[in-house]
Amino acid sequence: MESFGGRLHRAVAERGPLCVGIDPHPGLLARWGLSDDVNGLERFSRIVVEALGERVAVVKPQSAFFERFGSRGVSVLESTIRQLRNSGSLVLLDVKRGDIGSTVAAYASAYLDPSSPLYVDALTASPYLGVGSLAPMFELAATHGGGVFVLALTSNPEGAAVQRARTADGRTVAQTVIDEIAQLNRGAEPLGSFGLVVGATIGDTGHDLSAVHGPLLAPGLGAQGATAADLRTVFGSSLPSVLPSYSREVLHAGPDVAALRAAADRVLTECRATLGGA
Repeated sequence: MESFGGRLHRAVAERGPLCVGIDPHPGLLARWGLSDDVNGLERFSRIVVEALGERVAVVKPQSAFFERFGSRGVSVLESTIRQLRNSGSLVLLDVKRGDIGSTVAAYASAYLDPSSPLYVDALTASPYLGVGSLAPMFELAATHGGGVFVLALTSNPEGAAVQRARTADGRTVAQTVIDEIAQLNRGAEPLGSFGLVVGATIGDTGHDLSAVHGPLLAPGLGAQGATAADLRTVFGSSLPSVLPSYSREVLHAGPDVAALRAAADRVLTECRATLGGA
């Protein structure tokens, strides 16, 4: 099976450097005139798939907004994943899972095993039980051509206390995460399958991302305050590896399908202008 890094490289070349989140929180459902229940969730997801599934390189459902409706919400998530994969988009599930031993192996099976109804191209993961604790995810991803995006430098103010703390060798915790992911991607062509999450709102990070050789997911664009131009400050020479991620900036244009497509096209043009000049 082709690696996730290979598929992502090709998808970005064909569709452009853009990830759009599916974040059906109550306020957004209300903005679209939809009920805050499973029916509204299903309608919302179906419209997003119709508008963007055949156009955007990566679509990122946020699992929590489906899980809050229990088993019926998870069923909508399963259906949405299938529809997106059938449309040709890569599916990055935002679940931020992390644990140890058999539990993290079970998470890996849930999202990275092709036999699972929640099977996706890649997922987000938390490394704060140690990057090595995620080994079962990395191993299953490598077996089935999947990807893992590991939290490194997030935009929430609370994150800095942990991520920027210094380890015994003087590196920050975030830099140790960055360096371990870089090791996993060594020798991969054209792009490694193991990425990092680095918030687009955090400014000059003071961290070295140059050896990662994997995708750098940049959430926080649009409604959260960052612009495509801010990516230059955050990522510097690593800009060619960035996958910009928008949610509300695009989704607020709904529920009209044409308006959603226009919003996605607009932010993609901004991203191309920034990343194309990297």
